[in-house]
Amino acid sequence: GEISYDEFLRSVRGSMNQRRQAVAARVFKIMDNNNSGTVDINDIRQSYNAKKHPDVMSGKKTEDEILSEFLDTFEDHYADMKGHADSRDGQITLQEWIEYYNNVSMSIDNDEYFDLMMNNAWNLDGKRVTQKGWGGEI
Repeated sequence: GEISYDEFLRSVRGSMNQRRQAVAARVFKIMDNNNSGTVDINDIRQSYNAKKHPDVMSGKKTEDEILSEFLDTFEDHYADMKGHADSRDGQITLQEWIEYYNNVSMSIDNDEYFDLMMNNAWNLDGKRVTQKGWGGEI
C-alpha cells in the first residue's frame, strides 16, 4: 500500500491542539463576512483585492480566477483526504478550513510560532494598518 506524506505526518503528529484550532476558527469567523457558516468568493472579495495580482494585470487571469484559486487552496487539502474527493464546491466549510490549518500546523513545533504566523497572515491583533489586496488598493 501507499501513504501520502500528509497522512504520514498526521499519524505521527496528530491533529492541531485546542489552542491552534481556536485560532484557526477565529480567522474563519472573521472571513465568513455574512455569517453563513461557509467562506465563498463573495466573502473573500471583502478581504482580498486581486486587481493588482500580476496575472490579472498581465491579462492571464481574471480577478475571479485568482479568488477561486485562493479558495481552492483550502478545499484542495480536504479533497485529498480519503472519501472527500468530490467536496470541491467553491465554498469553504469550517471543517475544510481546519483541515488546511491541520496541514500547516504539522510543520510548526511551537504554539507561539503558530500564533505569530496566523497573526502575520491575518492581522489578528489589528496592530498593522492594512489594505486588502496586491497593491494595497481598495
